[in-house]
Amino acid sequence: MSSRVLTGFLAASLVVTLAACGGTTKNDASGSGVAAPSTATANPNAPTKQGVKMAFLPKQLNNPYSDIEAGGGKAAVEELKGEYKLVGPNDASASSQVSYINTLIQQQQDVIGIAANDPNAVCPSLNQARSAGIKVVAFDSDAAKDCRDVFINQATTQSIGEQLVKSARDLTGGSGEIAILSATPNATNQNAWIDVVKQELAKPDNAGLKLDKIAYGNDDDQKSFQEAQGLLQSFPNLKVIVAPTTVGIAAASRYVSSSNYKGKVAVTGLGTPNQMREYVKDGTVKQFALWNPADIGYLAAYAGVALASGQITGTAGQKFKAGKLGEYTIGKDGEIVLGPPTVFDANNIDQFHF
Repeated sequence: MSSRVLTGFLAASLVVTLAACGGTTKNDASGSGVAAPSTATANPNAPTKQGVKMAFLPKQLNNPYSDIEAGGGKAAVEELKGEYKLVGPNDASASSQVSYINTLIQQQQDVIGIAANDPNAVCPSLNQARSAGIKVVAFDSDAAKDCRDVFINQATTQSIGEQLVKSARDLTGGSGEIAILSATPNATNQNAWIDVVKQELAKPDNAGLKLDKIAYGNDDDQKSFQEAQGLLQSFPNLKVIVAPTTVGIAAASRYVSSSNYKGKVAVTGLGTPNQMREYVKDGTVKQFALWNPADIGYLAAYAGVALASGQITGTAGQKFKAGKLGEYTIGKDGEIVLGPPTVFDANNIDQFHF
């Protein structure tokens, strides 16, 4: 998708001892895990560097959503004549990304793009990378803000949480029991959205909705499938499962579509059109939402190269161009918002292919 803001209706869009890094780094970092204060100033007119080495570290490999994000990053890095690398764990545990960060430091990458499984577990290693002169771009799921230079957010946390509640309200008619099927208990973005959901449910307009439980499928298909089954068995009056994770919504939809709950219990949340199309077509899912994950990776790459080129430093108000997505302005705490989520249903899903 080539536009900055996805078309569609806007209804408002994842602990261990940390090993110190070893080997040669870009600069002589102390390895303390605390980034040296930056004295760099931005030059928006600085030339874009070629040959920038940017590594993408998603939550986990072989996750359809993460694969799409990384593909967008690869496309942008190639446009910018840089060197793209993809590394990552096969599980989304809190500490699984640490060893990869340490290796990337040793390999002297220019930029690390990371979707953090845990906002704090990755911090010491990320700050060792920054002390070594490596720029850090968090995308999709933020690291703690003092561990990275900028954060590429899919949409505002508030708008995503509001959309999840609106979908639940629409599907229940404003009254009934709902449950949340999340990813991992420590997932930064999931927890932020769920906090907004709780705030929205406390409002008088949503007094008819009751949140029974928050379950965790750990972004694993089979675990999510089992958790969806458990929710339906534990709460016989459940009307909606809200899954703010692409793995969870697909697994819950698969279970409901082949069970006696089809037509009785609705599934909604965040998913990709390609994975959800069959469940929309067969009536299991009436609506769900998302943004274009490829654009998140694409924007992360452009931000990373802009950082490496000295065009931005991550300060609020700085601007940079992101290829086909247009110009972006950095917000508070280094946040860069891709754009609002799109709501997909039977009327528009065949217009999207990702």
